Amino acid sequence: MSWLIDSSIGRKFVQSISGLFMVLFLLFHMSMNLVLIFSYDAYNFLANEVLGANWWAIIGTGVIALGFVIHIIYAIILTLQNRKARGKDRYASPSKTATTWSSQNMFVLGVFILLFLILHLYQMWYNMQFKELFMIEGARHDGAQLVEEVFSHLWVVIVYVIAFIALWFHLTHGFWSALHTIGWNNTIWIKRIKVLSNIVATVICLGFMVVAIAVHLGYSNLLG
Repeated sequence: MSWLIDSSIGRKFVQSISGLFMVLFLLFHMSMNLVLIFSYDAYNFLANEVLGANWWAIIGTGVIALGFVIHIIYAIILTLQNRKARGKDRYASPSKTATTWSSQNMFVLGVFILLFLILHLYQMWYNMQFKELFMIEGARHDGAQLVEEVFSHLWVVIVYVIAFIALWFHLTHGFWSALHTIGWNNTIWIKRIKVLSNIVATVICLGFMVVAIAVHLGYSNLLG
């Protein structure tokens, strides 16, 4: 199994698998957030009872965190590897295929998303699961109310929307690139997975944006 670490192909494979894992998590997280628009009670049940400081939620959080860490570490390794290999020509495309802006700026987009993630974890996860887990005073058990308070500030909504746009660019290239790396790389599938990448990225990011904007404007909890 050393090839997963030592070889370039192995590192790309690990990066792709961890990236696809993150996509699945984002789909779940986005779907859960959409519940907030329709029912605060249902969201609080999911956030506090199902995903609170329970052993399965703690294990799940650890697995997700590990996936993020692996994805970030391998992104750094691959970026440094590519720059070293290309030298002065690192900005030139190695093929005749036109490269997209997102493919050329994946690392920069990733760094921006990471910074946003730190802010998001502090605003949400730290005040809920982390404080409850370590019995820190002030732990929030009203997830829906906390989200409403966070998104009551316009600057927060703007930052989140910008972050989701950056995530969209990151996903539109990263998703199909990951599928390409694990084997879906023939001429028939490549066009299809690029379209699929755009659809998945749009659904995820638009879903997150809708929740942030709806909560800020007071259109959430429509069904009580």
